[in-house]
Amino acid sequence: MARRATVYLTLTVLTALSFALSLRVGAGDLGDAGLRDVFLSLRGARALACMLAGSALGVAGVMVQGLFRNPLASPDILGTTAGANLGGRVAILAFQPLLLATDGAVSPDVLLPLGCLLGAAGSLAVLVFFVREESDSVVLLLVGFILSSLFLSVASFVTSIAQESWEVGRAVVAFALGSVSGTSLRVIALCTPLVLLGTLAAFAWGRTLDVLLSGEEEAQTLGVDVRTTRTWVVIWVSVLTSAAVTLAGSIAFVGLIVPHVLRPVVGSTHRSLVPAAALLGGAFAVLCDVGARSFPTRAEVPLGVVTGLLGAPVFLWLLLRERRGERDL
Repeated sequence: MARRATVYLTLTVLTALSFALSLRVGAGDLGDAGLRDVFLSLRGARALACMLAGSALGVAGVMVQGLFRNPLASPDILGTTAGANLGGRVAILAFQPLLLATDGAVSPDVLLPLGCLLGAAGSLAVLVFFVREESDSVVLLLVGFILSSLFLSVASFVTSIAQESWEVGRAVVAFALGSVSGTSLRVIALCTPLVLLGTLAAFAWGRTLDVLLSGEEEAQTLGVDVRTTRTWVVIWVSVLTSAAVTLAGSIAFVGLIVPHVLRPVVGSTHRSLVPAAALLGGAFAVLCDVGARSFPTRAEVPLGVVTGLLGAPVFLWLLLRERRGERDL
């Protein structure tokens, strides 16, 4: 217990330091008194968006890996991430026509979250149907893979159409690669309740997921309604991933490596992993955003590129270490 408390304290300090570092790093000089407040507000919004998106993906990764009893699972495999990504691209593409049709009444701060939520909801509806009709988790994985492939193909088509306008095409590509540069405080305010509710739900379902780790048949004999558990976990993972995509676009590996890093430190129980994953996921995303702003390039490096560059080697190292440990046994 003392070790776990130390880990939580360390992660809290890391999260606070990453947020403070994010306020200090970026274009513009904080020594300019006239522009200091502007720079701090912009950087603060970016840091909050990254922290919420990283936390959402970290918690979603814990839930997915617990549901499928597989440490290689990630929130992407359910297809809701691709659905939210498609919805966001369609929202960006439709913004200008809707703006003209409604005489300026449409706000991008509302349209983008709505598009991501609708895209995730469409994927979620298909998933829930198959969850209720099928009892095999492999079928759920196959459906998620097919949905991801379908939505990514349609999203690529939307991106190609968006290239007719330079500004729209640039916005769609930036969203697809992962970016928090255009995230507003209104979007953050809309997504914060979703992340908090999803995190609380993950904590509430933690003990049930612990029982599920022993196998579906064993869990049923212990009184767990596996189908209901699977349905609600899929719903809350979809809520978390749609919020993350709304805030930061597509950022890879966060939901995959964060639970991996934490299990040797805090253990495998989900109620221990969920708060730790929320903290580490948020800190990791913020630090990746700081790295994206620190590259010596004229254009900003997308956040999703940085998380991929850092996350892939870390995951391969963790996987290799785990394999070596199994061989030693």
